[in-house]
Order: sequence, then C-alpha cells, then structure tokens
Amino acid sequence: MPKPLLKHLKADVMKKVVILGAGFAGLHIFYKIRHLVGKSIELTVIDPRKFSLLKPSLPEVAFEGAPVSHSLVELEHTIKTKGATYIQDEAVFIDAENNTVKLKENGDIEYDYLMITVGAIKDYDAIKGFREYGYSVCDDTQAQRLWDRVKSFEGGKVVTGAAKSTWGTRVDAPPLNAPCEGPIGEIMFMLDYYLVNEKKMERKKDFSIDVFTPGEIFFEDVGDVPRNAVGKIMQERDIALHNNKVLSEIGKDFIAFEDGTKMECDLAIIIPPYSAPQFLKDSGIGDEKGFIPTDTKMRHLDYPNIFAAGDIAALAQPKLGHVAIIEGAIAAAGLLKDLGEDVEIPPHDLEVFCIMNMGGHDATLIASDVLYGGKTDVAIHSPISKMMKWGFDSYLYYNKGHMPPDIALEATDKLIKLLS
Repeated sequence: MPKPLLKHLKADVMKKVVILGAGFAGLHIFYKIRHLVGKSIELTVIDPRKFSLLKPSLPEVAFEGAPVSHSLVELEHTIKTKGATYIQDEAVFIDAENNTVKLKENGDIEYDYLMITVGAIKDYDAIKGFREYGYSVCDDTQAQRLWDRVKSFEGGKVVTGAAKSTWGTRVDAPPLNAPCEGPIGEIMFMLDYYLVNEKKMERKKDFSIDVFTPGEIFFEDVGDVPRNAVGKIMQERDIALHNNKVLSEIGKDFIAFEDGTKMECDLAIIIPPYSAPQFLKDSGIGDEKGFIPTDTKMRHLDYPNIFAAGDIAALAQPKLGHVAIIEGAIAAAGLLKDLGEDVEIPPHDLEVFCIMNMGGHDATLIASDVLYGGKTDVAIHSPISKMMKWGFDSYLYYNKGHMPPDIALEATDKLIKLLS
C-alpha cells in the first residue's frame, strides 16, 4: 500500500521541490512548474553535468560533423534565470523515509516532493570489447568519437545493432528486448548516405552494412507500416538484417553473439544495454533492476511524494524522448494538482514518435501506438519529415530545451493525419 502524503506538507508552507536530473523529462517538468517558484515552491534542479544533452541531434554530430555545442543546453543560467536553484553534483543516495537526497559534494538536500528524472545508464562496459573496438551514438563523447572514426573509414564491413536490455517486473510495461532501435535506423541510413555520397564508395564493393536485433523482429515497438517502410529502404540499400542476435563480444575484426555465431566486422556501432544508476539500486526505491516503479500518474508506488518520468521510469517503454515528454507532463500535472493548482492530469497514453534522419534530404517520420493497443501506425518518408526534424531540433536548442507550445504539437498531429 502506498504511504499517505506526509503530514508536514501543509498548504500554507512553501514546498521544497527537487528535480533530480535535467534531461528531457526533467527540463519539461521544470518549465511546467517554474511559474510557482518563489510563490508556493522552492525549486532545486540537480544534475552532474553543466549541460543538458539534446540527444535527437547526436546522429548529426556522428555522421555529418555537426558541432556538438548545438546538442547542449547550459543549465546554470537556464535554471537560475527562472528563480530556481541549480546544483551541479552527483546523487549518491535517496533516503525516501526521511525525504533527503545525499549528494557527493553538497551533503543532504531535503525535499517535500522529489522528481526523479535521471535517465538510464548506457552500460558500455557490459559489452566485452566495447571500450577497445566499439562505437556508439548515445552521448556527446561517443558521437564525436564516432565522427572521427567515420571520417577515417576506408571501407569494409560495418555491423550495427542494439545490445539486449533487461527490465524489472513490478509494473505492466512492454517487455522490449532493446531500449529503442530508432537510432539504429539513423546509424545505418546516415552512414550509408555519407559513404556513398561523400566518400564516393560503392555498396557491396567497398563496404557493407549488417544490422542485428536481439528480438524476433526489428523495430519491435511499432507496427507493420513503419517496419515495412524501413525494411523496404534497407533492401534498396543492400542493408542486411539478422534477427535474434544477442551481442556477447566485440573483437578487433568480429562481433560475437550468444548463439555462438560471429560476423566479420571492421566498424561496430552499438546501442548499449540500459541500466539504472547504481545509487538508485543502493537506495532501494527501484524495482529489481533499479528502475522506478510508478502508477500511470507517474507517482511512486510506495512513496507518493516521489514522481519519476523518462528513461528511469519503469513504465517508460521504449526509452524514447517523446515518451519522456509525455510522462514529464503527467508528473508535473500531478505535482501541480497536489499544490492546489486547477489542472487536469493527462492520461498515460504513450506513443512512439520519432523522425529518423536518413542523410541528405531524406527522413522518415514514424508515429505508432500499436504497442499500447492503439491503431495509429504511420511512416512518412518525405523531405517534409527532414524539415520537421530540423525545425524541432533547432527549436529545442534555441529555447534551452523548452518543448514547442501545445498548438505546434497539435499542428504536427494534423499534418501527420493529412500526409498519412
């Protein structure tokens, strides 16, 4: 049974709200509740980095040489100009019984409400040989490192895919084999475009691209329409797909799988397994894998003054920016309602929404909710999709991680229906 809300949360007392993690979900919550700073809440945002990372633009860093600075939002100025407190520090323990977060350098921070939005760990070290021979696109350091490798690539066999991730069982979430395979689509198509159009290489003769998935099907979080659309383009570009391949090791010139098979490989680009941060496992407030169990209002199942959203939430499947935004809005509304605001808590209606950059003017917009029992299943392959991705990424950067207004998102929905 969930514990009752704390007795000391009196309506006439300024509440201490802590947002732990300033990624997509954390910043979305911040912007949703900032109007109460100094009125009914004292707001503190804690993150170990100076910058929030806008992950959707990382493939452009890795395959087009885009400046990584355009993927970063400076946090201190962004947070402080809204009257909130920013602490650059690392959480080491959450004492949920006593409502404190212990930080590595700044001691204990007390809270009345805690929003856990720390994201998930990209566990590169779980893959044998990754540090020596593997590449990825999942963070700014890896994206820049991959761009250096891509520029010097003189041909050979490329293998890309997602390592298998495992999840807890306390909440009813789709048991996906991979956290998200959308980035694999951008990796294979953008690299193919770069090698053919910039390096003037020929497919099959100068290079090949093989894709593996740990699941029975590739793109398991969408339906047949996007899956078939992606598959058709893969065939056109001679990109081979290998199903039911669980990565076990990366070597100097091979990739090995748990079924005993190997592939020759000159360049391995991998989405690593996702895991919960160790401090959450140590704190004992996660499920058996450390992810935060919540109800569909993103409130912790055991501690009602704790919310979670984004990749760290056990309900967030797949681990996708769009899902983080949906859940962040739900968590923010739940908090605002607790604080007496006249708001409606949005339903936990998840959908997969992403725009896959494919190099040049090509992009495919994917919108699907069939994973959650819905009927929307759309893939729009068009230069319009590329323009939308450019516009969205640019908006996020120039507006410091602030999502476009609801009217713009509604217009996007209407455009999708018009084009599908």
